Amino acid sequence: MSQADPELLLRELGGWDWELCRRELPAVLPRLLSMYEESEDWTEHIRILRILTEMFLPHISLEDVEEIFFSKVLPKTLQFFDNLMCELSSKAKGLTSQSTESCSTVRNLLQALVQLLEMLTGCVRCVCSAQELSLRSVRSLPPSVLCVLKGTFTHCKDSESVYYGHLHLISDLLQSMFKETYSLQKQLMELVDLISMGSASTEDDITYMVSVIHSVLEICSVISNMDHALHANTWKFIIKQSLKHHSLLQCHLKHSDILNGLCKDILLSFDSCLQLAEQMKVSEIQEGTDFRLFQKTVKLCRFFANSLVHYTKEFRACLSDSCSQLHQLFLQIYSKFPPSLYAPEILEVHQDEISQVFLVALDPLITQLLPFSPFMEQVLSENLDLPPEQQLPHCLLLLTIMDKLSSQPEEVQTLWNTGKSLSLFSALFLSFQQCCGELSLPVCVPEVVSTGQPAVPITLYHYVCVHLCSFIASTLPSHFPQLERALLEALLGPSMITSLLAMDSWCFLARYGTAELCAHHVNVIAHLVKAWPSDCCQLPALAVLLRRMLFLMAPEHQVEFAREFPPEEVESLAVWQHVSLRALNPDLRARVASQLCRAGLARCRQWLNSGRALGGLPPVNTALSVLLAACSSADATLEAELRTSVLGVLSQFWSFLQAKQVSDEPCLQKTLCLLLHLLEFFIQALDAQLMTQVFALQSSLLQLHPPDHVRLAMVDFLSSMGKVFIPQEAQRQVVPQLSSLFASLLADQTWLIHQHALEAFTHFAEETRHEDVVPWCLNSEEAKNQVVNFLAKTRQVEETREARTERLKQERITWSAQVLKGDGELESTGEPVAKRACHPPSEEQYKAAVGTMEGAVETVKLLLQKGAPPGWLAVKLEALHTAIATLRDSLREKPLLLPEDSTNQEPEPHPETPRSGAGTSTSSWHRKLLGPQTASELLASPVKSYSQNCSKESSHSTPWSIARIFLLLWKGCSTYHTREGSLAQRESPFETTSI
Repeated sequence: MSQADPELLLRELGGWDWELCRRELPAVLPRLLSMYEESEDWTEHIRILRILTEMFLPHISLEDVEEIFFSKVLPKTLQFFDNLMCELSSKAKGLTSQSTESCSTVRNLLQALVQLLEMLTGCVRCVCSAQELSLRSVRSLPPSVLCVLKGTFTHCKDSESVYYGHLHLISDLLQSMFKETYSLQKQLMELVDLISMGSASTEDDITYMVSVIHSVLEICSVISNMDHALHANTWKFIIKQSLKHHSLLQCHLKHSDILNGLCKDILLSFDSCLQLAEQMKVSEIQEGTDFRLFQKTVKLCRFFANSLVHYTKEFRACLSDSCSQLHQLFLQIYSKFPPSLYAPEILEVHQDEISQVFLVALDPLITQLLPFSPFMEQVLSENLDLPPEQQLPHCLLLLTIMDKLSSQPEEVQTLWNTGKSLSLFSALFLSFQQCCGELSLPVCVPEVVSTGQPAVPITLYHYVCVHLCSFIASTLPSHFPQLERALLEALLGPSMITSLLAMDSWCFLARYGTAELCAHHVNVIAHLVKAWPSDCCQLPALAVLLRRMLFLMAPEHQVEFAREFPPEEVESLAVWQHVSLRALNPDLRARVASQLCRAGLARCRQWLNSGRALGGLPPVNTALSVLLAACSSADATLEAELRTSVLGVLSQFWSFLQAKQVSDEPCLQKTLCLLLHLLEFFIQALDAQLMTQVFALQSSLLQLHPPDHVRLAMVDFLSSMGKVFIPQEAQRQVVPQLSSLFASLLADQTWLIHQHALEAFTHFAEETRHEDVVPWCLNSEEAKNQVVNFLAKTRQVEETREARTERLKQERITWSAQVLKGDGELESTGEPVAKRACHPPSEEQYKAAVGTMEGAVETVKLLLQKGAPPGWLAVKLEALHTAIATLRDSLREKPLLLPEDSTNQEPEPHPETPRSGAGTSTSSWHRKLLGPQTASELLASPVKSYSQNCSKESSHSTPWSIARIFLLLWKGCSTYHTREGSLAQRESPFETTSI
């Protein structure tokens, strides 16, 4: 053996056999290692390393291989690898097809890398021949190989950018390098799998193994889009090693990194599935390479899902910091999958493939996380602040949790149903409220309606309602307080559709639960209705629920309800006005209807016979509502005497209602709506005078642009006019006004009123005996065409589903921005609020203040009628008299802020209604509408003239009202009730703050 010349030694070693290498190992190995350390040329480096790994490594025992070989060879090998990679990256920039030299250099470097990988694979394979390995014997091998693997995989991944457009010149060598790297990784995984760790393992051993697993995790992020099998095997190795050494590594692994990486790869694979499915839909090709790749990618998703489920099951206790990531995983997946508005358009067959292969595998993860408190806190957090596309997925996730909770132990159910910040019930209602776009479309969700039958699509509302009711049926009695609180909060919330869901769920609870539970809930709701302010926006929701639930009560409990809220008592009218008497049995219905009518009539007569102050009108509206409930539910059973009394009282109201005052006072608008609805039940009994008054008021009021609900009440009343024959003496006034009302309402720009007007006109035209009126109602070609289309059920140009979806997305963004803006305005900035500029008081403020004063006077008057006043009252009234006199004197010194030419004002006509000038002939529009009767004759009707006079006098309301109060107070206690109103009777038919 040559001792001097290294080249001669290398040549000599080339002729040695296996046995000679084993025998001469102690003498030759130190010399070779020294030569390897000193080598600079990469060709010589490869030559020496091949001799070391192929000829001498197999003869070194496992106990000595780390100390004798790996610890000395691998550091230099890693340095050599880094130098090769740097040189390769440098030379690749100058690679061109014209330069043979640069191409040859790059290919030689790649060839050297391939050889290096082959030799490292041989090293690992040589060590793997043992049945079991200790960390001490191979400590430096896995980290070194992992560095090489990461570098070569990265180079392969970035090859397109590294080699620019010249990849074809070296693609064969790159492919060989990838295959050798793949083989090296596979061999390394076998090696690590042979390493045994037990209870005697040191802290350094544990840290070492954790480092190996995390290094492989870094490789995962590099190879995620390179090869499905490689990617899956790498993750399989990570999960297997983590579980194999579970007890040792549990507290040392970076679980959040592993979980985040796994979730990220699941989402990447899922996105690839959707992209392939979308491409196949566009190309309309369902077979071939894309379809096979789609199937492989779906299976990869399933593998990742199973891996996540397995890992979560074993390390759940360590995943408290990763609950947000797991929650986001569900939301992001389902935000890109039907029925989400943001899902790509893919074929149903591909949806089924993804659902049955991938999503089914992900489903057990939710079951595993149910007992985990941090996951519950994440899902039920009040401050999720989810983007619009994740609102529906969150709602569906909550429903999935509800479906699974019934099979969980009681402590798990308690965890979710009680919650930390929100209960599961409240969270669902809150999430459902955010799905406005999906509910408006509406999206459909597949649901198995009958056992053994395939799933059919049902609307989102239906789906949520069914699953929520199913969950309510399995709710433990101890969780009913949370359920009831959530139902009530949702019922009274700002979202109408959420309120409806709460009603439906509550009614299910009433039917599913005991009769006693239903009666208890009805009683509670009725007391809430009774105590709630009549102008509160939440009252209608409570009232509708009460109305529905009364139908579900047992007959004996309905009797108890009537005892709890006696219909004959005035205080109970606030409850009965919202109830349908059809819910009661016939005997109870007749008795309650009779008592309600008498109580309502008594309240109306009391007000009609008094000063008719506006302040006393809300109780009258309640009484009218009660009469409406009695007539609509028990009209056939009402006594003839009661029916006559009701109509008589209604007639009294129409004798003093004024269009201007109704237009200005919301309370009077409600009165008018109730009167119109009540008259529908007595439409056949209307006399000529009452009919004339009703139509004159409606015609005048419509010119003042009343609110939508008033116009809807007019539409409903007009619909019932087809049943009646208009008396001859009233036709001259009523018929033109009837056609004018229909024409205006059919031309209304509010779509709801327009639609109702079309329906009302259709009913009227079908039933009326006044056929000549029908064409008068259609005063334009557009109106005629709309009615014809409505009768023919011709649809207008429909919005496509895609356009509707995009519009709803934009509306949701706008709505979310407004909500955030509102929330931001509510947040305190810590700065003092800027002072608002002072503005002169409005006329409405004067009216409100004076109305309060008059209401106080009315109260004092009632008290005086009931008993003797205290001694100090006269002195107090005298002081008030002096104060009001001072106010009166100050008014004389200041000019009154009245409208210009207020004494000659008339109500402004509707924008679409032409107005004829004074002293001129009636326009052609009026002639066509009214026929022989002129517009001036129509305006000369008693009700119209009377309304005009009242509107003129009301322009001087402020000085008149103050003088009225002054006189009432000055008259004194003893004569107040006999002399009240004398000045009002001389000056005006009605008080300004009375009707």
